[in-house]
Parts: sequence; C-alpha cells; structure tokens
Amino acid sequence: MTNHFDFTDRRTFLKSAAALSSVAPLAFAARPAGRTIGANDRINVGVIGCGGRGTYVAKQFATAGEKKNARIAMVCDVYQKRVNQNAATHKVPGTLDYREVLNNPEIDAVIVATPDHWHAPIAIAAMEKGKDVYLEKPMCHTIEEAKMLVETVKATGRVLQVGSQTTSGDQWAKAKKAIADGAIGKMLMSQGSYHRNSVGGEWNWPIDKEAGPDATGENHIDWKMWLGNASKRPFDADRFFRFRKYWDYSGGIATDLFYHVVAPMNICWGEPQFPAKVMATGGIYEFKDEREVPDTFHLIGDYAKGHSIVLSSSMANSQHIPGLIRGHAGTIIMVDHGMFESATDHITLKPERVRGANAGERGYIDAAWPEKFGKDAEVKIAVEQKDIMQEHVGNFLDCMRSRQKPTLDVETGARAQVLITMAVHSYRQGKVLYFDEKTWKVSDKPVKQA
Repeated sequence: MTNHFDFTDRRTFLKSAAALSSVAPLAFAARPAGRTIGANDRINVGVIGCGGRGTYVAKQFATAGEKKNARIAMVCDVYQKRVNQNAATHKVPGTLDYREVLNNPEIDAVIVATPDHWHAPIAIAAMEKGKDVYLEKPMCHTIEEAKMLVETVKATGRVLQVGSQTTSGDQWAKAKKAIADGAIGKMLMSQGSYHRNSVGGEWNWPIDKEAGPDATGENHIDWKMWLGNASKRPFDADRFFRFRKYWDYSGGIATDLFYHVVAPMNICWGEPQFPAKVMATGGIYEFKDEREVPDTFHLIGDYAKGHSIVLSSSMANSQHIPGLIRGHAGTIIMVDHGMFESATDHITLKPERVRGANAGERGYIDAAWPEKFGKDAEVKIAVEQKDIMQEHVGNFLDCMRSRQKPTLDVETGARAQVLITMAVHSYRQGKVLYFDEKTWKVSDKPVKQA
C-alpha cells in the first residue's frame, strides 16, 4: 500500500501554532498590511531566538543598519540569560514570549533564529501580523510547513528571505549565466559535500548547568514554550542546548548543512526545481553519544528534467569534494575547495571532448565551445569578493523598501527544503521516496506522469 505523508490544512496549522503555550492565541484572521516604509524611514527589527546564531545575526543586522537605516528594536528568547544579554547589547526591551514581539506595532520585521521546529509557526504568525521575515535556514522542519510558508507569502505579500547567506555569493550568479550560455550543454549531475571534524562541529555546544525551567532569575528557561508542537517530555539540557542532534527539532546534517549546498545549486540551475525521487543513507559511525541523527549522511536526488544531485557528508572527517555541475558538453566547478560557505575568487569551466578511434583525435562535444568560452583546457571566471553575510542582510532590508523578491526567496527555499526533508524521511524509513509537486505529497511509489 502506498504511504502518503499528508498534512493538516493551513487554518488548523495556524491555530495549533497559536496555542502552543498557555498565553492567549493570536487572532490570525486579522491581517495587518504592515507599515509602508519610506526611503528615509528607519526599519525596526525584532529578534526571536537569541542563541549563538541569533546573537550573531542580530549583530550583523545592527552593522548593516548603520548604512541601511535599520536597527534591532526588540529581542526574545525562552532563556532569560540570552534575553538579558541581547537586550543589553542592543539597548532594547526583551521578552520570553515571541508574541510580544509580533504584537508590537513598531516592529517591521523579525529575525527567526529559533530551533528548526519553531521556524514556520513563528514566520507564518509574523507575516499574518504584517511583518517581513528573515528566516534562518532551514526554512522549516517539514514539507507541510514549506507549503504553508509559500502560501502565506503569496497571501500576505510579505518579504521572506531564507537565511542561507552563502546564496549571496557571486559564484552562483556566474555559474547560472555560464549554464544559460551553454557552457555545459545538457545538465546531468550536480555534486557537493559538507564535511567537518570537531567536537563543536558535532553540535555539542556548551551546556549551562544552572539553567532550566525550575531555575529563577537569568537561569530560567521556558521549557514548555521551547517544546512548542514537539513531543512533550521533561526538561533535557542536551536537547535544549544541542537540539540539532534530535529528530524532533532538526534534520541533522541534511537540514543544518546540506541547505547551504542545495539552495545555491537551485540558483545555479536557473530554474529552482522540486526533486522527483530521493534516497539517502548513512549512520552513526563514530559519535556514540545521545544523538539520534547520523554523523555520516549521503543523499541522491533525481529531477524530472533529467539530472541528479549527489551530496555527501561526515562529521568525523574534514575532507571535502569539489562543488560542481556536470553537463554533456562541459563542467562548471563553483567551489573547487568544496567548502560552500567559504570564499572563492573564481569558478572554472571545463569542456568535454570527443575521443575518436584514432589516438590523439580529440574534438569538442560542442564544436562552438572554444569560440564561446576559450580554447584553454579550463577557463577561470573571476568572482566578485564581498562580505556575503552583509550582502544577504542588506538585500533583505533593501527588499523591505522595494517590495522586490529577495535573493533566497520562499519559492527557491521551498525547493531546497523538500529535497533535504525527503532525504531525512528516506534515511529514517529506509525507502526510496517520490514527490508529486502538484499535490506536495511524498510517497514510496513512483508518481504517475500526466
């Protein structure tokens, strides 16, 4: 029997998201248009989630705001110490309840940097309240939520930027143009990796032993709010401080790290695409601790247009493979060192050649290749050097004023999310899975083509 992974309707989802704590639910039916921001108006940003990433992103926004006329205006976290620290840094009010940020009429946009299972509920609630959203990657925790985010952006007209800053690098635009110009011919396969080997890289972040739901003062954690719609359980410091090791709150390698690979690939392809078939494997090979997610993980995704993506990763080995896209007529190497989040000053084009029956007879698959791209065995194209984090944040703030689509918009983000979330399901179920983009349903049986 075919297994379908259905989801609740949007209204039910929003009601459940609003009722995740004892505080009265928001009136999601009311849909404020949001303040019209003029060229000289200051943008007020609220931060929801002030852990390591949220604290970093807030500082980046504060820096960008000096040029873009924006400021951090309010901060929120379920851990009082983090609230206090960030409130002091930015000299703004702080709260334990994200709804106080959303209900503040002075807030124009929010940064959502919570654990993954809270991304969609807060982002959707924010857009329903007329706020624009900078949503940390992964954009959500489930395929159902990805669809709802797409629908909410369309319904509200809000700007949503997914916070995978690597997509603001110049190499992806250069690769996109080269592919469009015919440098690789028919696209066949994209490959990439994300490898690292460190205790910290394994999401084993420091644990504050004094903190918890029964603690008072700055050590207090609102554990019930933090759990949200995840399974109810007693406070677990490892789950709170190291949430990416657990399925309830994260997809591990796939959603934390592969998002930085899949999102820019979709930009390079020119047309963001949903996968048609996904399979994944791996395991906990080295780190035998409390974790549920694998320390080594690999995925293969097939696309209806006739190409594949192959990604590999291990948290116990730091050697990358080049990030590239292969075609019948040539290859584009976007990241020769393999580290998608690290700087590069070039991309490389390599033509494919025909090898004839006679030794030494070598022509080009695309006879026009040397005239269009050069006669060298490989052609390097310079990549603009820039601060991609400032570029990504600045792009979001600019789009808030122009109402244009940002660099990593919700549609592109959703296509990346579907691949990596399907890979998580494939790994956990031990099945090859198929996606029907018309219905947004995942199945273990091939989708019949119309």
